[in-house]
Amino acid sequence: MDADEAAGFARVEWLSGEGPSSDVVVSSRVRLARNIAGFPFLTRASREEKLQLLDLSHRHIEASGLAPEVQWQDLNALSRVERQVLVERHLISKQHAKGSEPRGVAIGLPRERLSIMVNEEDHLRIQVLRSGLALRDAYEQIDRIDDRLEERLDFAMSDRFGYLTACPTNVGTGIRVSVMLHLPGLKLTGEIDKVRRAAKAMSLAVRGFYGEGSESIGDFFQISNQTTLGRSEEDLLHEFETRVISKVIEYERSARRELATKRTRTFEDRFHRSLGLLRYARLLKAEECLEQLSYLRLGVSCGLDAEVSQEVLQRLVLLSQPAHLQRVCGRELSQAERRVERARLVRAALAARD
Repeated sequence: MDADEAAGFARVEWLSGEGPSSDVVVSSRVRLARNIAGFPFLTRASREEKLQLLDLSHRHIEASGLAPEVQWQDLNALSRVERQVLVERHLISKQHAKGSEPRGVAIGLPRERLSIMVNEEDHLRIQVLRSGLALRDAYEQIDRIDDRLEERLDFAMSDRFGYLTACPTNVGTGIRVSVMLHLPGLKLTGEIDKVRRAAKAMSLAVRGFYGEGSESIGDFFQISNQTTLGRSEEDLLHEFETRVISKVIEYERSARRELATKRTRTFEDRFHRSLGLLRYARLLKAEECLEQLSYLRLGVSCGLDAEVSQEVLQRLVLLSQPAHLQRVCGRELSQAERRVERARLVRAALAARD
């Protein structure tokens, strides 16, 4: 069994390294917050009500035919490592992985484009993930899913405010659009703070690899809208994609061109140092591994090494994370053991060809 099989994926959508602008945009996500009428928000719900919500949601999600196959996971029945695997795959949030309250997730197979978190912050958090810049495709898919669920479930709504949500910033459409961006060019040229300031001025959130509450690792950033009230889905989508993300992509590509043409020696040296380190290291921390993989991804996107594909690098980004690494090895590992096994895994994937 190879590492991909052991990790439990053959071709996960957002790991493919495909799609529009995939050199910069790793993935696109559209999420909807929904609550079921007749039940209190989770902060006020009893354990019995949460169990009722879990059972009701589970039955209707499975009966709705939302994907070729829907896999249901009771989070309380999973080990800590298995819950963390779902976080690393961006199928559940870090918040959803914690605690012992009744909670679950429905995952659309085989591509894992769809996940529906039940009893997270809202009763339902529906999300669609796509590779590259594919927000419109993701929105069209999630809109169909939302309609299908609304045929079976009565969502809490107000004629004045729209969909009612636990957090006031989600009231209205309940939509959150986000993209995960790889921005090493802007980081290396010292321009990344301009992106942060511009996003803040436009009331956008800039977060790390795992979204809310996480830090940026390996030059991966998530940018998302923060408010939905008074805005249509179409307006939000159009502004976010055309006014915001297209500009960031343009700035990142410009920074990469500067590195490749004006700082050629430094750029090539950085790439080959990272490649050498990852091919021969015997110990690797998670953060160090992601940082070096970031430089490889940058170099490959600029044509420096045809032997290494974006998809291989994308999968290593995930496989080198602690929970996936332990799944590949088939046992829980100490931090010291993880450094050894991570280096072994990456060496095997990036071994030099004769």
